Amino acid sequence: MSPVQILIAAAVVVLIVVVAVVLRSRGRRAVSLPPPKQEPKLEARTGAEATAKTSEGRAVAAAAAREAATTKEAAAKEAAAKEVAATKEAAAKEAAAKEAAAAKEAAAKEAAAKEAAAAKEAAAKEAAAKEARAEKKRRVETVRKGLHATRGGLVARLSRLFQGKKELSAELLTSIEEVLITSDVGARTTERLVERVKQGLSGKDLSDERLVWEFLRDEAQAILGLQAEVPPMKPGEPYVILVLGVNGVGKTTTIGKLASRYNSEGKTVLLAAADTFRAAAVQQLQIWGRRVPCEVVSGKEGADPSSVAFAAIEQARAAKADVVIVDTAGRLHTKAPLMDELKKIHRVVGKAQEGAPHEVLLVLDANTGQNAIQQAATFREAVQVTGIVLTKLDGTAKGGVILGICDEQKIPVRFIGIGEGIDDLRPFDAELFISALFDDVDEVSAAA
Repeated sequence: MSPVQILIAAAVVVLIVVVAVVLRSRGRRAVSLPPPKQEPKLEARTGAEATAKTSEGRAVAAAAAREAATTKEAAAKEAAAKEVAATKEAAAKEAAAKEAAAAKEAAAKEAAAKEAAAAKEAAAKEAAAKEARAEKKRRVETVRKGLHATRGGLVARLSRLFQGKKELSAELLTSIEEVLITSDVGARTTERLVERVKQGLSGKDLSDERLVWEFLRDEAQAILGLQAEVPPMKPGEPYVILVLGVNGVGKTTTIGKLASRYNSEGKTVLLAAADTFRAAAVQQLQIWGRRVPCEVVSGKEGADPSSVAFAAIEQARAAKADVVIVDTAGRLHTKAPLMDELKKIHRVVGKAQEGAPHEVLLVLDANTGQNAIQQAATFREAVQVTGIVLTKLDGTAKGGVILGICDEQKIPVRFIGIGEGIDDLRPFDAELFISALFDDVDEVSAAA
């Protein structure tokens, strides 16, 4: 036999021996079992164990039931909480939707209100602009009516010169110069205007009258566009206006109309009758004082004019008056004494009120034509004239003198008189004046 076979045979023998030993051992246990009478005790123990196992099972079942109930209750609470949360979320969404709708509605209302306000504002602006245009038109028409004679003279004659002309000839320039000089524009101003016409219109088709009048308007407005430097009124301090002019130019009437204008603006006015050498001048001023009404300060006949002006300003300061207008003498035939007197009044007024006089207005009569330009030069030698008041424009064809005064003397026009009414003394507006003078030339030409 080989060694492997021997090993297998030995293993089989050993296995048989082991099996035999095991069987013998089991047989001995069967022989030593307890007698049958012990079987009840085994049954009793088994029943107790079963009971214990049952109780344990019940406890486990109860615990499981409790756990299930707890789980169910927790699930119910969680479901309820979710439902509450969902309800709150839905309510919040609904509230947000309502709020958004309300905000949208409010925004729409606000937009509508803004649109309505904008439309109302635009309508108000349009109405205001329309009223302003209408007011300007009324003012232009009023001034144009006052300039009727000048338009029928200067403007109509210039218009006839350019009608049917194609080019600017030497003959036409001579005719323009003649019209300007005879309309009292003044030699120097006429020379300047003719030269500007020659430069501006040379080589152009003069049959286009619109071009011609636009050029003339621009030149005239450039001359009249001097700006008056008028200081502002200060509360509690009288604003002093010194009024100059020769006898007969409408000086006293101008003072009365100025007083009426300031009075209508709610200002307290006091008049100083410093023309003490002419009793009629004081009486005329007193008549205006009752008409305005306002107080008039005067001295004895022949009193020092400067003392009257000083007393008037002192009284105005005490009474807190807003405006003092000082009348002065106008005896131009006594030129040297008059100019000296005006210089003195000017100095005394400055001592009575710091910064006074705030305005020095020279009244000129448009009817005097070239003489008005000479008067402006004469008075300007004595005091610094700040503004011109040109009266009686409504009754003369010599309104062109206003161009000569502004061009030669470089004094701005402050007021113009275009009628006898108390409101016919108007603040000068160069643009309005030019429109009233030069616009609608066809109507002037047809009427001329």
